Amino acid sequence: MIHITCDLCGKDLTASGESRYVVRIEAFPGFDPMAITEADLDEDPMEAVSELLQRDEHLNSEELATPLNKNFRFDLCPCCHKKYLNDPLGREMPRTLDFSKN
Repeated sequence: MIHITCDLCGKDLTASGESRYVVRIEAFPGFDPMAITEADLDEDPMEAVSELLQRDEHLNSEELATPLNKNFRFDLCPCCHKKYLNDPLGREMPRTLDFSKN
C-alpha cells in the first residue's frame, strides 16, 4: 500500500481516506522573444561563442552542471490546499523569528 502524507502539515492521507490535491510547480528562466535584425545577421557567431566561453570560464563543473529548470510536486490535504490557493507564494504566512536565549 502506498503511504501518502500532506507535505505541509504531515497529516496521513492514506489512513484517513481523505481526498488529496497535487500541486506541481515548475521554475525556469524566462526569455523574452527576440526579433532578428540586420545587425544580428551581420554578427560573427564564433565571436558570440567565444564571449560565452570567456564569461563562464570561472565557473566550476558543478556550477555548469546545475540545471536551470526545477520541478516540484507536493501532495496536500484539503485544508492545506485551500490555504495554498489563498496564498500560493506564502506572503501572508507569519514570519518566525529565531531569537537566542540570552
